[in-house]
Amino acid sequence: MKPVLLFDLDGVILDSMPWHVRAWREAFSMLGLDIPEEEIYLHEGAIELETARSLFENQGIEPTPEFFKKAFSLQKKIFKEKYQAKVRPFPEVPDLLADLRKEGRKLALVTSSHQEILDEVFPKSLASLFHFIVTGDQVPRRKPYPDPYLVGLSGLGAPAEEALAVENAPAGVRSAKSAGLLCIAITTTLAPHHLQEADLVVEDHRKLERILKNGEGF
Repeated sequence: MKPVLLFDLDGVILDSMPWHVRAWREAFSMLGLDIPEEEIYLHEGAIELETARSLFENQGIEPTPEFFKKAFSLQKKIFKEKYQAKVRPFPEVPDLLADLRKEGRKLALVTSSHQEILDEVFPKSLASLFHFIVTGDQVPRRKPYPDPYLVGLSGLGAPAEEALAVENAPAGVRSAKSAGLLCIAITTTLAPHHLQEADLVVEDHRKLERILKNGEGF
C-alpha cells in the first residue's frame, strides 16, 4: 500500500455534505432556483462560476460573477447559522487516522474549503494528525484541477507514484487523477456509477480501513 495518503475533507473525513447541500438548496431557493440535491452533490468541491456553470444554465440562468458571489454568500451564512454545529467526523475516522500515523504513513488533507470554514468545523485533535493541510485559499485553481493535490504532494515532499488519494466526488477524483495519483472513492454521497474515474470505489469507511491498512482488494 502507498506510504503517502491524501484525504478530502467533506464527505470523507467529516460527515458534512448533507448540511452543505441543505444550505446550498436554501440559498438557491432564495434566488428563485430549484436545484436537485444530486446535482449539488455531483458538483461538490467545484461550485464556482466556471466549473458549476451548468447548474445555473439548466435553470435558464446565465450566471455572472455578481450572481455567484451572492449565492455563495447566502450559502455560507445559512450553513454557519443553521448547520455548522451539526457537523461531525465519520465515526471510524479518528481511530483510522491515528493508526495510520502510528504506522508511519504521511498524511495530508486536501480540501476546497476555505481556512475560515476549516477552523470552525474541523476538530483540532484531527487536524493535528495531518502532516500537511491544503485549503482552497492556497491554490490558484481548486478541484477539479490538479493544483490542490500538487500542492499537497509538494508539502509532503512526495512524488505522485508514492501517493494515494481518498475522495467522494467527481471533481475531487479528477483533481487527484490529473495530479498523477491513484484514487479511492467512497460512496458516502453518490452512487458508484458517478465515481467510475476512480481506481477503486468502496462502500464505507470499514472497507476503506481494510484497504489502507492491509491493501485488501487493491
